[in-house]
Amino acid sequence: MFAVIRTGGKQYRVSAGDVLRVEKLDAAAGETVQFNEVLVAGDTVGAPLVAGAAVQAEVIDQIKGEKTINFVRRRRKHSSKRTKGHRQELTLVRVTGVLATGGDTSGVKPATGTGAARRAAAAAAKE
Repeated sequence: MFAVIRTGGKQYRVSAGDVLRVEKLDAAAGETVQFNEVLVAGDTVGAPLVAGAAVQAEVIDQIKGEKTINFVRRRRKHSSKRTKGHRQELTLVRVTGVLATGGDTSGVKPATGTGAARRAAAAAAKE
């Protein structure tokens, strides 16, 4: 069975055993996370999400993507140049299962990015 999930602003078509490079998640290597934003599960298409569906995955490692170079040069008489590099932080996950139903009661930690974790910690600190 396959599913289409949304995480990090991107959509991925996954099935059990697939290995994905997704935007950084707030989880350590070896943890099990669950993607709850399932757009398609098998032959069921959500509007916009499939209710109760989830995809469970095991975090393999936290990695960095390939370096992208940003080169800026001013034209003509301004002799200014700047080179900057960027490596995106990614999480390597292996899909362990696709749940068509019962994803909301599985008890597995939901997959959230680091920004969501910071917002939750800030909200808890305010209380």
